[in-house]
Amino acid sequence: MAWTWRYEAPDGSTTAPEGVAAPEVFPSQSDAESFIGESWRELLEAGIAQVTLFEGDRKVYGPMSLESA
Repeated sequence: MAWTWRYEAPDGSTTAPEGVAAPEVFPSQSDAESFIGESWRELLEAGIAQVTLFEGDRKVYGPMSLESA
């Protein structure tokens, strides 16, 4: 099953990161989470405020803010 992130703007609407090479599909949850762990600052700077993880059509968790606590 494919793992994907939905990228969201501050208002919760779906958006795409500008200027960031973001893979659309990941082979595992671990790969998807590693990508966010390594790229969250770039995504935040590109206007992504939060992300939601999906396995296929199933929502796994989120929205998860990219802002530091």
